[in-house]
Amino acid sequence: MSSEFRVLSEAEIVQLEKQGCSCSDWTGIEVAEKFNPERVKFTHFSGKVKLGVFEKQVSFSGGLTKPAGISNATIHNCIIGNNVYIDQIRNYVANYVIEDDVLIENVDLLAVEGESSFGNGTEVAVVNEAGGREIPIYDELSAHIAYIIAFYRHRPKVVENLRKMIADYTASVTSSMGVVAEDAKLINCRIIKNTKIGPSSVIEGVDRLENGSVNSCPKDPVYIGAGVFAEDFIACSGSKITDGTIISRCFVGQGTVLAKQYSAENSVYFANCGGFHGEACSIFAGPYTVTHHKSTLLIAGLFSFLNAGSGTNQSNHMYKLGPAHQGIVEGGSKTASDSYILWPAKVGAFTVVMGRHYRNSDTSDLPFSYMIEHEDESVLVPGVNLRSVGTVRDARKWQKRDRRKSPKKLDHINFKLLSPYTVQKMLNGCQLLRNLKATSGENTEYFTYHDVRIKGSSLDRGIELYQIAIDKFLGNCLIKRLENSQFKDVGELRAALTAEASIGAGKWLDLAGLFAPEEAVQKMLDDVEVGAINTLEQAAETLREMHDNYQSYEWTWAANVLQQRLGKTIEQITADDIIGMATMWKKAVVALDHKLYADAKKEFHGTAQIGYGLDGDEGTKRADFEQVRGVFEENSFVSEIEKHIISKTALCDELISRMGKLR
Repeated sequence: MSSEFRVLSEAEIVQLEKQGCSCSDWTGIEVAEKFNPERVKFTHFSGKVKLGVFEKQVSFSGGLTKPAGISNATIHNCIIGNNVYIDQIRNYVANYVIEDDVLIENVDLLAVEGESSFGNGTEVAVVNEAGGREIPIYDELSAHIAYIIAFYRHRPKVVENLRKMIADYTASVTSSMGVVAEDAKLINCRIIKNTKIGPSSVIEGVDRLENGSVNSCPKDPVYIGAGVFAEDFIACSGSKITDGTIISRCFVGQGTVLAKQYSAENSVYFANCGGFHGEACSIFAGPYTVTHHKSTLLIAGLFSFLNAGSGTNQSNHMYKLGPAHQGIVEGGSKTASDSYILWPAKVGAFTVVMGRHYRNSDTSDLPFSYMIEHEDESVLVPGVNLRSVGTVRDARKWQKRDRRKSPKKLDHINFKLLSPYTVQKMLNGCQLLRNLKATSGENTEYFTYHDVRIKGSSLDRGIELYQIAIDKFLGNCLIKRLENSQFKDVGELRAALTAEASIGAGKWLDLAGLFAPEEAVQKMLDDVEVGAINTLEQAAETLREMHDNYQSYEWTWAANVLQQRLGKTIEQITADDIIGMATMWKKAVVALDHKLYADAKKEFHGTAQIGYGLDGDEGTKRADFEQVRGVFEENSFVSEIEKHIISKTALCDELISRMGKLR
């Protein structure tokens, strides 16, 4: 953008008027030194306007080029950069800084009216429609800051101080001038009011954008497309909103896609969410919350890493004191078609919900379960989802499907299936199930816990599956800790096992995708409360450090559990103890992989072949199936399981060999 401007010469004014331009006071119009009046036609100017240099050809899709310049427009109080193309403005452009190389064509209205914060500071009533968990959104809101503001209302000073930081930021970006940043494109749009447009944005065919920020960046542009209505919103880099989507009072995180007539209000979406066809009201959609179906409604809940099936629905009140009830579906869960949950309820991590559930259950200490409707009762099958190939596939695909390309990622996401957060729940689950059995008796057919029923055989199997997963996780941590290290004696071994981090041994939390020790989170909250953290940048940096320190914190937690299991301190651990743990780990890994192998094989059984080989015999059916789905033994996931067993067995044997030298 030009930095120096001058008044128009008399000759330039005459030429502009000959080309159909007009202005009630030409002294209010300034231009860059190399301004070429030939590039400005049929345009009315008013107020204070600055015009840059128009000398390049502007490229359009299909290979068409047109000369930069302004035509068929009304421009009021604007600063227009170099090589901007503006044409066919049916109403006017007012109070905008339009940076270099911007393309604006066939737009009804582009204006800022009064002072605007461009969506910043908008109060979004998440999780509880009746209020009390409002999040004031801002340009760089992360899932973790949002989580603290929404769910730590029992720390009012923390929430108050964070809200003040956001209010200060909002005041700093409030202006009577909007921005259309460098290289943005606004094509075939209707009304755009009080909206900040970031660099390289593509805004095409929208019906209305009002009071919003489109926080695009050159490496990860935002696309807002046909038929979109959006008000009181912020859209982050890499997001895509199109196909008649309607959003009101929403935050749209990095890499999130909302399309195919989706509608949402009072909701926040963080990294890599997907909303298609359905609707949402007052939801906190943590990273990777995905819903694909027209009949699906998510309402008044916290979700993350969710796959919502068609017809998924929840009820958030009983028409007594209004829509005050809320629900929590912990990370990694799935809802089957036509599933229903009556709020309030809390669903444990990586749980599959099938059927309709009218009890106010809490299964948060029983993760990796199936919750099934049976004769109007909620039946829980603990731990069974650990042996599902779908669970493992989900955990692997999430990281591969990270759409964020911006160098600055707002959300810190931990993709681990087994972590101190989930394993602590399995430890609690084992104890809980054992206590149920001890209390109700060995021969009880069904056990009841928090309004769900657990079959006796399911209880025993749940303990078995949880124990296998716990052994696997602890072994993973141990193997990784000692990998590629040679020890002269047991003293060096013990030194290697000693944790560096002083925190991490206690309870762990999931801050919407960020796993961290409760102790670290509480330290941050204390610092916010007393003012040691007093800027949003400091808060974001503290959260980033928590994420970066995950491995160190994880070992502190794992080492503490290992010591409890062995009944020894690190200073007392021997090589034989490590050999025993490694052997247990290998057994757990192989056992779980065999269960996954068996589950994968079901996808190739005879029933899976129904519908194949329509016009032939059994041989035709098999041949058709194999052409479409492949052969079980050659399936990439099956091969991966087989290789995993071999590689992990070799790792274990190698560690045992090293430990044998220290006996």
